[in-house]
Amino acid sequence: MRTTLDIPIDLIDEATHLLGFKSKTDAVIVALQELIRRRRLEELKGLRGKLDVQLDLPKSRRRPQKSAT
Repeated sequence: MRTTLDIPIDLIDEATHLLGFKSKTDAVIVALQELIRRRRLEELKGLRGKLDVQLDLPKSRRRPQKSAT
């Protein structure tokens, strides 16, 4: 999708340089992906202690038996 953004040139130049990209588009995409990833991690951290998860670790670590063919 094409869109027009008014991004300060010094900001986009620094991001492009730090990320090692030549393309401004690539720098913006990676920056947005990183922002989303960090926010999702924060949301997950916020759930710490709020979920009651009961796992049978030994059972979950066993590999499924292969059927004899």
